[in-house]
This record gives sequence, C-alpha cells and structure tokens, in this order.
Amino acid sequence: MKKGLILSLILVLGITFVFSATLTVWCSEKQVDFINRIGQEFTRDTGVNVVVQMVTFGDIKSKFLTAAQAGEGPDIIVGAHDWVGELVINGLLEPIPFSAIELDKFAESAIQGFTYQGKLYGVPYATEAVALFYNRDYVSDDEVPTNISDLKELAKEFTTSETLGFAVTANDFYHVYGFFTGFGGYVFGYDPKTGYNVSDIGLNNEGSIKAGNLLKSFFDEGIMPQGINYYIMDSMFMDGLAAMIINGPWAVKAYLDAGIDFGVIPLTKLEVEPGKTMKPFVGVQGLMINSRSANKAFAMEFVINYLATSEGIYEFYIADPRLPSRQDVTQIIDEQGGPVPTEIVAAFTESAAGGEPMPNIPEMAGVWQPMADALNNIINGTQTPEAALNDAVSKIKASIK
Repeated sequence: MKKGLILSLILVLGITFVFSATLTVWCSEKQVDFINRIGQEFTRDTGVNVVVQMVTFGDIKSKFLTAAQAGEGPDIIVGAHDWVGELVINGLLEPIPFSAIELDKFAESAIQGFTYQGKLYGVPYATEAVALFYNRDYVSDDEVPTNISDLKELAKEFTTSETLGFAVTANDFYHVYGFFTGFGGYVFGYDPKTGYNVSDIGLNNEGSIKAGNLLKSFFDEGIMPQGINYYIMDSMFMDGLAAMIINGPWAVKAYLDAGIDFGVIPLTKLEVEPGKTMKPFVGVQGLMINSRSANKAFAMEFVINYLATSEGIYEFYIADPRLPSRQDVTQIIDEQGGPVPTEIVAAFTESAAGGEPMPNIPEMAGVWQPMADALNNIINGTQTPEAALNDAVSKIKASIK
C-alpha cells in the first residue's frame, strides 16, 4: 500500500520535486525522538525529508494559527481534538477522506472527536481522561474513597505542613470539569441529532455553583494550600509527598519511574452527592494536516501510512502512555509490553468511557479563559462562586457573539 502510493506520488509530482520536498512536524517533547525515527524511514522510502520540531503543547495551536494564516508553519501538527472547530473555521485544516484510514480499527469516540460538520480533520492516536491517583503508602486499596465526604476525611488525615492529603489543579477547567458535571453542570447543551446549542450554557446553573463551592471548600478547610498548581502537585506526588491527586494518563510513566506505589480510580466512581458521579472531560489526541501546505499529499501519506498505523500508534503509546485510539494496538501491547500496568490502563479507559468529550466547536475556544478567571476568583475568595460563574458565562456569550 505504501509503495503503490509513493510511486504514484513520484509519477505525479516528478522525481526532482519529491527529492527536494521537506515535511515539518510540530509536536511536544515526548514525541520528537520516535517521530524522527519514523521520519527517517519515510525519507528512505520517498526521498522526502522530515523535520520534527518540539513546540510546547500549550503553544502549538496559537503558534499554528499565526504561522499557517501567513502561509508558513508546519505541514503536520500533533494536537487535541477540541482545536478542530477553530482551525477549520480559519481554513487551516485539510480534510482526510474517511476511506483513507482503517475506520474499523479506531475507537468510534476517537474518530468522532476529529469529525466536524461531517468531515474528518485529524487521525486520532490516543484518548484520555483524568482520574484519581492514590499513593498506597497513605491509602490502601480497601480505603479508596467512593465519595467526596470520604475523600475529604482521608485528605485531612494526611494534610500536614510537608504533605498533601489531596490536590487537583483547581484553576484548570479541564481538570475540574468532573466536579461540574457531577452536580449537573455542562458547557453547552447537546442533542445527538442537532449537536451543540451554544445559546444553552450550563456553567452558572445550580449544579455548577455547587461545584464552585465544593472547590473553594478544599481551600477553606485547609486541604489544599493557596498557590498550589499543577507542577507543585505533580512533583509532590512524584516525591511521595501527596496521598491523592487528580491527574491524567500522561503522568503515569513518570510516577512509575519514580517508584511510587500507586493505584488509579476512575472519576466515574467518585460521587459528589448520593447517586451523582463525576464525568470528566474526554480528550482525543491526533495528527492534523495544514491545508495551506505545499506538501499535502506527502503529509497525508506520512500521517496515514506511517504515524497512524498500529505500529506507529504503539510508538506514541510507549513515548507518552495515553489510551491508544486503535483497538489493534492492544495486541501489540500484549505481545511486546508497555510502560503501564494493565489495571491502570483499564482504570483510565473506564474514566474516559464514562466521561464527556470536550466540544470541538470553535465556540469552545472562548470558554477556557473565562472559566480560568472564574476559578481563580473563587479559589482566592475575590468573588463568590455564583458571581464568578455569572461573569464567566457573560464573557463566553460575548465571545460567541
């Protein structure tokens, strides 16, 4: 399949052009080495050079928006499905024919994440959702909390001047979305037939206000200190100084390498009220092609037949162990092993299965900053949860208009 397409490309584009072409890929630090290796294979097969550039994940979308609109930037980006709507509206993503990939090998939710207005704009390689990590030096498997009350009680037991009983990045909407959904909050109303209703915003409803009050209570009750952030939380868990945290599968390998004996519980098993459990955001990671690239045909070939094969996605998994989007990668993991124990993969899979996909519509871009501002104001006590969330929704509505 690869050789046939390569020969066709050479015939169509000409040998001189092929051997002078270069594909540029933007990805995060963990993916640079193996994409370089696969790129070398692609170069041997095609003569097309592959240049892999590390860009901080949080900067890829904004830098791509600027560069691509100026006719510059990479041919391929590695990023999140919720970027799709904004990038498509700006005319920056090339649609990928459904017939070009082995649809039956990919998780349906992963394909849906990169589908926008009936077209596929990325090939997924992983799915993810946050879950509750617990350090067995503090919390045994039999003591794992099943509700917020139990979590608080355990957290207080292990909260000292040197240790954290519990932590979550409380000003990061992605990490705390499960608290909102647990009480009945939501971003946009959704109907399977008509899609998202951006005029229906549920981030200041009664349930969302309850979530805001709960998050603030972790600080008011001395469970989490002011100034706690992701990097502090992450490093303290890695150093064995935190009993429980909420984090994602991207952190697993570092904790294993640090020798931490930990378990993972899906957030879908953690009740905020009797009968009401959390539903975390589900993210999908994938490969997208710049619609303004001069090398779209080669970019399509590299993405589909090199990076998004079962072997390629296994390499993504080894470098950054999130949940593989291809179901046939499981067999490779069984045969060749992987960095994550089976029970941890199963816990994250369950958390993602019961979560809610992040909306991939462009209006979602206007949600993150207002919610970050609201969460900061709630945590710092500069606004009540109700006032902060009302302000956030007003800002979101204004950005949509």
